[in-house]
Amino acid sequence: MDNFLDIVISIWNEGVFGINFNNIVIGILILLVFILFRSLFSKIVVNRLKALASRSKTKIDDEVLDAFSDPIRFIPIVLGVYISTAYLDLNQSLEIFAANLNKSLITIQIFWFIYKLIDPLSFFMHKYEELLTSDLVDWGIKLLKFFIFFIGAAAVLETWGIKVGPILAGLGLLSVAIALGAQDLFKNLISGILILLEKRFKNGDWIHVDNIVEGTVERIGFRSTLVRRFDSSPIMVPNFNFAENAVTNFSNMRNRRIYWTIGLEYRTTHDQLKNIRDKIESYITSNNDFVKASEESTFVRIEKFSDSSIDLLVYCFAATKNWGEWLKIKENLAYEIKQIVENEKAGFAFPSASIYHENSPS
Repeated sequence: MDNFLDIVISIWNEGVFGINFNNIVIGILILLVFILFRSLFSKIVVNRLKALASRSKTKIDDEVLDAFSDPIRFIPIVLGVYISTAYLDLNQSLEIFAANLNKSLITIQIFWFIYKLIDPLSFFMHKYEELLTSDLVDWGIKLLKFFIFFIGAAAVLETWGIKVGPILAGLGLLSVAIALGAQDLFKNLISGILILLEKRFKNGDWIHVDNIVEGTVERIGFRSTLVRRFDSSPIMVPNFNFAENAVTNFSNMRNRRIYWTIGLEYRTTHDQLKNIRDKIESYITSNNDFVKASEESTFVRIEKFSDSSIDLLVYCFAATKNWGEWLKIKENLAYEIKQIVENEKAGFAFPSASIYHENSPS
């Protein structure tokens, strides 16, 4: 029994990798203490910083603190690992490993702060939305986040002696091979960037692409754009369709047009024609539902003599871009024209044909 205890004590003192178990246990306890108290630490630090931030009039510092809450909670773990490894009497190889581990954790901590800082500071980029569009700004923010993540990952790999250059060279060759087989993907990506740069449309716009789609844009993605058709069904349209086809953006209309040809009967007299034309024109020019003639072309004119009617052209613009309001204005105009024609004792023409029957001699 004594021999067994001697063996246990000997192993305990010798430990593993030259570190006795006393130091290992103490090192683990140190790390656990930092882990257990990280919530308390983060609350104390964050609350203190929030108290300082509350004295300022801007909200940017509050948003920064909210973004930093997770990285701050990671600080005790970094400190705990550093103090634990510093306490242990490590051999040369383990000391190099511990140094690399601490460098990696500190690097992660720094880049995590930088990564989280992008969101609260992104409002500076959103100031350029009128120039670049909100979707392009969002893309830029995503690319910036990816760049920070990539640089941070490369820094951690370099800490462990892993050279990033050869990896990038290999990825470059791989990307060429992928590009040859994914031309449509890159074509869609470039088309998406052009859509945003040229401001062809944005989220919420009503667009029409001949033989492709018509509906409301809900999301412009890297590869495709989500359009909600008027039957409420969503459709994902590859972006190159918008680069290779004409896109009509109805949301960019200044006003909605009304373009009618009204056929009046040939029995309508000169005075009736003139009165009908004048009264329709007076209704349009005096009604705030229509754009003023000085701003948009407005015509009410006798256009031509058709086969079955005297054609009256009504050409004007409703003072709205809303489809429902436009339909209501058109409806009221139709009622008014009908009333004017009836009051003048005239009538609307309809297609007719005269048939002449000639009796052949018997």
